[in-house]
Amino acid sequence: MAESQAALNVINVVKSYGATRALNGINLRVDPGEFVILLGPNGAGKSTLFQLLTGLFVADEGQIIVDGHDLAVNSVPALGGLGIVFQTPTLDPELSINANLRFHTDLHGVPAKVAQRRIDEELERIGLGGKSKQAVRTLSGGNKRRVELARALLHEPKILLMDEPTVGLDHRSRQDILESVEVLRRDRNLAVLWATHLVDEAKTANRVVILHHGNILNDGPIDTLIEQQGVENLSEAFLKLTDPDKEEVA
Repeated sequence: MAESQAALNVINVVKSYGATRALNGINLRVDPGEFVILLGPNGAGKSTLFQLLTGLFVADEGQIIVDGHDLAVNSVPALGGLGIVFQTPTLDPELSINANLRFHTDLHGVPAKVAQRRIDEELERIGLGGKSKQAVRTLSGGNKRRVELARALLHEPKILLMDEPTVGLDHRSRQDILESVEVLRRDRNLAVLWATHLVDEAKTANRVVILHHGNILNDGPIDTLIEQQGVENLSEAFLKLTDPDKEEVA
């Protein structure tokens, strides 16, 4: 049987900034319906990898393939296959929820009637149905993140990239976002790559990829990692792999 097409395939990707190598030949595959946690301390290279995945920067070497499209060769369909929630909020606070979401669908060429139907459905799903005219600045931090997640799905991407999406949120809001994404993964067969430095966010992942100093130190199920490291839990395994005297894990 032929191997199914990956939603995302990162092949031997290298990125340097002057004499500093931020990514050292990274290989990473995420399949449809798979929830992969990219776990690493601050400065591990997570942000650099996401900047490359989203086309903000170009890799020095290697390939990034999204749903069969090489990002360097066919950037429009490749980027169209990505849904992205950035670490830094990107909604316009003075515009309404609906206006923010319509701007996104217009950028992706979604027909107006289809766009509004999808917007209404997503707002209902996140519990903000009937509030589309409300200004974004009036929302709580958790609801702003929910709107950003809804926005990322409107053009029906193949893979959802979550770049430290719970920064600044309280514990309940963090859990709500995680649970929401897990449901989306299951119900829509959506591939998810979630970058974080918080070990507790990795608990529901199919795989955990540990990135440190631009190198992948582990790529596999959590139970396997714990067994290989001879420790009791993921937090201990993470510390053992990433300079335990220097790193602090939440």
